Amino acid sequence: MDVEVVQKSPSQEKYGRAQSLIRLLVLVVFLGWIFIWIMAPTNTYKQKWQPRLQAKTSSIFGKQGATLLVYTTPILFIAVLGCVYVHIAQKANGFSMESCSIYGKKREVSIWKRLVLVRGPLGIVSGTELVFLFMFIVLLVWSFSIYLHNGFAKITHKSAAEHGVKVWEKKLGSAATRLGLVGNICLAFLFFPVARGSSVLPLLGLTSERCIKYHIWLGHMTMTLFTAHGICFTIYWAVTDQLSKMLEWKKIGISNVAGELALLAGLFMWIATIPRIRRKVFELFFYTHYLYILFIVFFIFHVGIFHACTMLPGFYLFLVDRYIRFLQSRCQVPLVSVRVLPCETVELNFSKSHGLTFSPTSIMFINVPSISKLQWHPFTITSNSNLEPKMLSVVIKGEGTWSQKLYHMLSTPSAIDHLNVSVEGPYGPASTNYLRYDTLVMVSGGSGITPFISIIRELMYLSTTFRDRTPKVILICAFKNSSYLSMLDLILPNSGTPYDISNMQLQIKAYVTREEEHKLESQIHLQQIWFKPKATDAPISAILGPNNWLWLCAIISSSFIIFLILIGIITRYIIFPIDHNSNKIFSQPLRSFLNMLAICVSIAMAASAAVLWNKRHNDKEAKHIQNLEGSSSAESPKLKIDEAYKELESLPHQSIVQAPKVHYGVRPDLRRLLFDLKGSRVGVFVSGPKKMRQEVAAICSSDLAENLHFESFSFNW
Repeated sequence: MDVEVVQKSPSQEKYGRAQSLIRLLVLVVFLGWIFIWIMAPTNTYKQKWQPRLQAKTSSIFGKQGATLLVYTTPILFIAVLGCVYVHIAQKANGFSMESCSIYGKKREVSIWKRLVLVRGPLGIVSGTELVFLFMFIVLLVWSFSIYLHNGFAKITHKSAAEHGVKVWEKKLGSAATRLGLVGNICLAFLFFPVARGSSVLPLLGLTSERCIKYHIWLGHMTMTLFTAHGICFTIYWAVTDQLSKMLEWKKIGISNVAGELALLAGLFMWIATIPRIRRKVFELFFYTHYLYILFIVFFIFHVGIFHACTMLPGFYLFLVDRYIRFLQSRCQVPLVSVRVLPCETVELNFSKSHGLTFSPTSIMFINVPSISKLQWHPFTITSNSNLEPKMLSVVIKGEGTWSQKLYHMLSTPSAIDHLNVSVEGPYGPASTNYLRYDTLVMVSGGSGITPFISIIRELMYLSTTFRDRTPKVILICAFKNSSYLSMLDLILPNSGTPYDISNMQLQIKAYVTREEEHKLESQIHLQQIWFKPKATDAPISAILGPNNWLWLCAIISSSFIIFLILIGIITRYIIFPIDHNSNKIFSQPLRSFLNMLAICVSIAMAASAAVLWNKRHNDKEAKHIQNLEGSSSAESPKLKIDEAYKELESLPHQSIVQAPKVHYGVRPDLRRLLFDLKGSRVGVFVSGPKKMRQEVAAICSSDLAENLHFESFSFNW
C-alpha cells in the first residue's frame, strides 16, 4: 500500500516523539495490568503475591490497599497520561489545521480496520474489534477454568461432609462463587465506554458514542454471569435447605441481601435494553438506567470494598466525568434563535464563548427542563467553531416524544420568547484528519445528514484559510419526502463569515424515496425565530477552560490523592483501633460506606475547585472581551446575528453547493455508486438507519472494495 512521505516540522517531530513515548508507557502499564488479571485466579497470586502486598499496605490503607495498588492505580495513571496525550494531540494537530494539512495524507487505514462482520447480533465489527473480543472471552474462560480447578481441588468427601452437604452440592456452590468472580472482570471494563469525557478512549482513537456497542457487549456478559451466579446460589441453597441465607446481611463477610438487590436492579436495566422495549418505550429504558446507582452501591455492600476495588478504576473515572457533567448542567444557557424546517426539524442556535472549540462530528447532550428535567438527548453539532466562533448549532428531528414536544413548542407562533436549556459537552474526537482521503463519500438517511454538515463546514474552513486542496466530497442523501430537502440548506454556515471554497469539490445526490414527483407545496422557506436576550444570559463555555485536558489530569490525580489520604485517616484512626487489621471486628458494610463516602468527597472537592477556578477565569475573560468590543457590544444579539444572515444571503448559493440532482421514487444504488469510485484512498462515511449502515458496510467489506474505508456515525449499534 502506497504511503505518501511528508517532511515534518521540528515542532511536529517533538510532539510526535512525546506522543510515541506516552503510547509506549501506556502499553507497558496496560499489559502489566492485564497480566495481574491473568494471574489473579492462580495460587501463585493468592498465596505469594497478594499476602506480601497486603503486608506492606494494610497498616495504612487497610485490606483494600493491595487491591488499590495493583488494580486501580495503573488505570488512573493511564488516564492521567491520556490527558497529557490528548492535550499534546490538540496542540499538534487537533485545532491547528495548518499542521493537519501538512501531513494529513501520511496515515493509511490499517488492514485491521477492515470489516469482518456486518450483520448479526454483534453489529458491524472490524477485524481489530473481533480480535480483542476474542482475547477478552479467552481471559474470561481462563479465569473461570483456573478458579474452578483450584476450587474443586479443595473439595473432598470429607470437606463436604463437614459442611453437611454432598460433593456435587459443594461444587455447585463453588462454581456459583467463581461465576461471580468472573463477572467482576466484565464489570471492571463496563464503565470505560460510557465516560463521555474519557481520556482513556482517545488513546485508542475512540469516542464514547462510538463505544456504545462495547458497553452493550460488556453489559450482556456482566448480567449473564451475575444472573448465573445468583441462580446457582439459589439452587444450592434450595437443595441444601438453606434458603434462609437469602435474608442474611452479615456484619463480616458476604451480604446476600445486598447482592440480591443489586441483581434485581441489574435485571430491570437489562430487560429495558431489549431492542423492542428500548425503541417503543425509550423513557422506560432511559429512567431504568438510573438504577446503576443502586446496582453499584449494593454490589459494593455485597462483596465488600476489598473485592469492589477490582472494578473501581473504570467506575472512578466515570464518577469524575459524571460529576463534571453535573456541574456543567447546573448552568442553563439561553437559545439565541431557532430555524424551523418544514420536515418537523429544528435547528437550535446557541451563543458560545470564543474559547470553546470542538472537532467536527462532536456531539452535545441537551436537556429542556420545561419538557423533562431528567431526560438528556445527544445531538450532533452542525456548526464549526472556526467558521462560527460565536455560534453553536444543533439539529433536532421531531421523531420521539421528547423531540416532538420540543418541535411543537418552538414551531408554534408566539408560544415562547425565551427558553433556557441545559447542556453537557461538547464531546468529540480529539483530532480529525479528513485530508488523508482523496475522496470522501458521505451516505446519509434522513436526519443522519447532520454529522456530515459539520465535516463539510470543516473542509470549507480548510479550503478558505489555508488554500489547501480538500478531498472531493460526494454527499448521497436519502429522504422520505421532498420536505426533507430543506435540510440541505443547513450545509451553509450559520454566520456571515467570509469563506472561499473555490478549491472545494462538493457534489450532492439527493433521493426522495416516497414521492414519485416534486411537490411544490412542500417547498416552504425556513422559518427564523428569535428569542429575547436577558442581561443574565451567558454563552456556552468550556467547563474546564481551553486547557480542559490538563485540568482533567489535575482532577483525576488530586482527587485520588485526597481519597488515599482520607482512607489512610479512616483506617488509622477509626478502623484500626477497633479491628487491629484482623478484618473480623469492624463492620464490613460500614467500612464500604466510608470508602464510598471518601470517593465521593474527594472527587467533589477536586472537581468543584477546578470548575470554580475556571468559571471565575471565564467571567474575567468575557468582561475583558466585552470591554474591547466597546460600543459594538451595546448592539442586541439579534441585530448582530441578523446582519450576519444578511451577509450570508448575499453569497451566491450556486458557488457553494452545486445544484443537486434529485431522484424521486427510487433509492440510491449504493453498490454501483461506491464501486464506480476511483482512487486508493476513499473514505466512506455513513449515518442513518441500521439497514443502510449494514448495506454500506457490506459493500465496503467486499474484496472488490479495497480502496473503500468505512466509518459509521451512530448513537446506537
